[in-house]
Amino acid sequence: GWGRVEGDWSVLTGSAHKWGGPSGVGLLVVRKGVRFAAQGPVDERESGRAPGFENIPAIVAAAASLRAVRAEAAQEAVRLRELTERIRARVPELVPDVEVVGDPVRRLPGIVTFSCLYVDGETLLHELDRAGFSVSSGSSCTSSTLTPSHVLRAMGVLSEGNIRVSLPPGTDAEEVERFLQVLPGAVAGVREKLDAPASGPVAREDGDDVLVVDSLGKRCPIPVIELAKVIGQVPVGGLVRVLSDDEAARLDIPAWCEMRGQEYVGEEPAERGTAYLVRRLG
Repeated sequence: GWGRVEGDWSVLTGSAHKWGGPSGVGLLVVRKGVRFAAQGPVDERESGRAPGFENIPAIVAAAASLRAVRAEAAQEAVRLRELTERIRARVPELVPDVEVVGDPVRRLPGIVTFSCLYVDGETLLHELDRAGFSVSSGSSCTSSTLTPSHVLRAMGVLSEGNIRVSLPPGTDAEEVERFLQVLPGAVAGVREKLDAPASGPVAREDGDDVLVVDSLGKRCPIPVIELAKVIGQVPVGGLVRVLSDDEAARLDIPAWCEMRGQEYVGEEPAERGTAYLVRRLG
């Protein structure tokens, strides 16, 4: 973060608030020779790339803040990376059924993302906000779209209960430790509200029965919770057929299988929604 952008780029954009500057000021850099056409209203200002009068004080403040951040960017990046590595290591120890997302090395220093099974991401955001932590979520459980995060989908990871923690410059270790103290209780509280199953292995049996779980009309993470509750009721080698019309199930059921050591067989059309087949391995 906050470093030079190498390579053969054509267009760069940036928002000043990302490096501590004022909100509402952006940066647009178009390399000479690149074809560029503004997509919004324009006039004669800024070579036809932006309309209206420039906010000169805010632009100057954005430039000054970028210079200040760049002066200590390398040192601050090392410090923030140590804090996010602490979160990456501690969260799976403190909270059961958590998947830490993203490469441990090739990532921005101040960002860490993880997904919690059996948790509604938006509800968890509210619980953390009440404790004084403003975090983000790539969860599919949003009131606007009810579709999985396209980024998490591309990564093939769990979309439900996703939390994205961004540490701004100046974040100290005490704040991170308090977040780690609050998080387990917040996750447990949300799981209790959703009547999520307890973690742990299930009894081993033999057989190949098929059990149907009707989750039609229910949104993430309810289909996965209902799958987890019944997987122990079929014998080892048996199938669970989950019926769901929630788009997130296509991503979250395979991710649950990988996390819980079960076999995702695939999906097939159903009279309503889609049927997802899971084989119990243990």
